Amino acid sequence: MAGPVLASVPRLRIPLVIGELAVGLLVGRTGFGIIDAGDPTFSLFADIGFALVMFVVGTHVPIRDVTLRSSIPVAVLRAVLVGAVATAVAIGLAMAFHTGHAAVYAVLMASSSAALALPVIHALGIDGASVKAVTAQIAIADATSIVLLPLVIDPDHALTAAIGAVVIALCAAVVFVALWGFDRRGLRKRLHHFSEDNEFALELRISLIILFALAALAVATHVSIMLAGFALGLAVKAAGEPRRLAKQLFGITEGLFGPLFFVWLGASLQVRELGDHPGYILLGIGLGVGAVLAHCVGRLTGQPLALAALAAAQLGVPVAAATLGTQNHLLSAGEPSALMLGALLTVAVTSIASVIAARRKPEQPTPPAPPPA
Repeated sequence: MAGPVLASVPRLRIPLVIGELAVGLLVGRTGFGIIDAGDPTFSLFADIGFALVMFVVGTHVPIRDVTLRSSIPVAVLRAVLVGAVATAVAIGLAMAFHTGHAAVYAVLMASSSAALALPVIHALGIDGASVKAVTAQIAIADATSIVLLPLVIDPDHALTAAIGAVVIALCAAVVFVALWGFDRRGLRKRLHHFSEDNEFALELRISLIILFALAALAVATHVSIMLAGFALGLAVKAAGEPRRLAKQLFGITEGLFGPLFFVWLGASLQVRELGDHPGYILLGIGLGVGAVLAHCVGRLTGQPLALAALAAAQLGVPVAAATLGTQNHLLSAGEPSALMLGALLTVAVTSIASVIAARRKPEQPTPPAPPPA
């Protein structure tokens, strides 16, 4: 409940995951040690939550929005510029802190969080060409970063991870073709009505079976569960996600497994290590500030500064990096906490940018009064 309580604070726009991470820090390794993040049952629930969270993130990418097509060229240009600046900053940070993880930092700072930024844009009710462009930019950055992260965080297994990523992508493509074919023949609609009339939740059951099968394939091929969930989310979104399925996924993800995952992540982090390695505090600040500066380069192409800062929001990719680094011991002590610190700084900037964007939203013209009867 800490997530909804903090998110209910007026004007602050605190994401739900902040409260859930804070509780995990309090009861886990950093705090009182009440729960053990290494417990097999807890880890299993966290993996399920991770897969579901990334599945929902994939369904948030507006892949079917035809109005975004005209915005793709400028969005790609801005994403490339952001990636170039992020790479330069990442090389400097890796050299300054002697970590050798420049590629990881570059992917993190160039990423955007569609699951965080797009709902904020929708809630603000703003629209226009600049909003369409930033929406396309966030989707491109999010998808690209999620694909690249497993390759750069563990270079020794990059080839295996690349092969596994291709296999999972092909499986997701097969799922999309199957859903499209069923939809064309009317079978999907018949299944939907049959399930709804008999309260069977067949679409949810089938989706979970496919999701867990892809997750098992990801584990077998040494690919992150993150990619399995995200790829399936994109496939379902491209084929058209039924509203009933979206509500069911929202219920089980946001109501149970999503919070469990973020509590597990907070419990697995050892923030006290930042005290033993105070330099990593500066690393986290550098990652957060570097991400914001990298995305603000879009101002050179005419992008409003508030929207550029809004695109800097990071959540899924840093969480995945911290999770992979913790589970597979790929990062040094304190480094996962530094990654999360940088992500939290971008979330704070996004909250401020959303308030500024809302204040600058153009007022709708007042409709003329109706003529007298």
